[in-house]
Amino acid sequence: QVQLVESGGGSVQAGGSLRLSCTASGITFSIGAMGWYRQAPGKQRELVGSIKRGGNTNAADSVEGRFTISRDNAKNTVSLQMSSLKPEDTAVYYCNAKRPYGGPDYWGQGTQVTVSS
Repeated sequence: QVQLVESGGGSVQAGGSLRLSCTASGITFSIGAMGWYRQAPGKQRELVGSIKRGGNTNAADSVEGRFTISRDNAKNTVSLQMSSLKPEDTAVYYCNAKRPYGGPDYWGQGTQVTVSS
């Protein structure tokens, strides 16, 4: 199995920056793409961005140009650099890892990001 542990959440004013990190442990060779999702109160969980082992990334339109996702395969980490934060970015952010050959995703426990205006 794989365990994902996030760090780096917190509170920041609008326009500020935060960096989230996620470290995977366990049977890490079973990990394919990694990424970040978020869930705001009363809303469905949504994809923020993801990155494949080879480095290909994709990001939600709402964060394009403001958030950058990166990955270190040797350290089994994925990071999310968030800049120009807006109040609407407030949510619980979850680290996600996919199995390359199907099956349920792995999830972290979530970390709160709060952006005040």
